[in-house]
Amino acid sequence: MINNVVLVGRLTKDPELKYTASGTGVATFTLAVNRNFTNQEGNREADFINCVIWRKSAETLANYARKGTLLGVTGRIQTRSYENQQGQRVYVTEVVAENFQLLESRAKNEQHENNNDNNFSKNNEQSKNNDESDPFKGSSIDIGDDDLPF
Repeated sequence: MINNVVLVGRLTKDPELKYTASGTGVATFTLAVNRNFTNQEGNREADFINCVIWRKSAETLANYARKGTLLGVTGRIQTRSYENQQGQRVYVTEVVAENFQLLESRAKNEQHENNNDNNFSKNNEQSKNNDESDPFKGSSIDIGDDDLPF
């Protein structure tokens, strides 16, 4: 049987590194992966894919990757289930990453992050100039795919 996954996307937040009782590192993260087509409004949509990585690779990922990092991941799809606090069976599908590659230099990633912070500040000041009771009232925000943090 074949179960291979190859993803390229941006981290939606910093990876969460934890350790099992036996001391094995495990990191969870979510990748935002753009779709290859646009919707009816001409906007590109993204899929948000939950991933998990184990052992030394988990520690390395947590040390070097941050929110917005462009990341290549290879692995496999896995499903599991557990019983939640209400006694209901919950099913989870995730990618178990076996390998990852940082696809941008640290400087490029920081530049990308700074550009997003500057755009947020500008847009935030513009919204303050609009009606305070409704932050979404007024002019629309012009955001391109390159401005998104993921």
